[in-house]
Amino acid sequence: MASRAVTRLADRKLRSFGITAAQFSILGSLLKHPGRSVTQMAAAIAMDRSTLSRNLALLERRGLVAWADGERGNSRIARLTPQGAETVDIVRPAWEQNQAALRAALEAPGFSTVIAALRQVARL
Repeated sequence: MASRAVTRLADRKLRSFGITAAQFSILGSLLKHPGRSVTQMAAAIAMDRSTLSRNLALLERRGLVAWADGERGNSRIARLTPQGAETVDIVRPAWEQNQAALRAALEAPGFSTVIAALRQVARL
């Protein structure tokens, strides 16, 4: 329930930009770690491959992502387009504001404690 609530909060904040929190996470991952395969990216951002592929297709249709051939014969690598990189820059302040609001809401039990516990749960 907490995960869905956090996602809904972020999605509401990003709706005016035309992307979801998951899509912003994908764009950010492409910016920080270019050249990853879909499988590598899915593992890194804890998203199943089918959800990632579906979101990459949506981002491609919006012109935010393009595909390049990977090192292996049939592999493809998603990359940010210039418009995708610009979108990350435009959306980042709203994302950071959302993160600050979430941090403030969780401050009572100690934000770092909550995040550490959630990271442990994510490793299970």
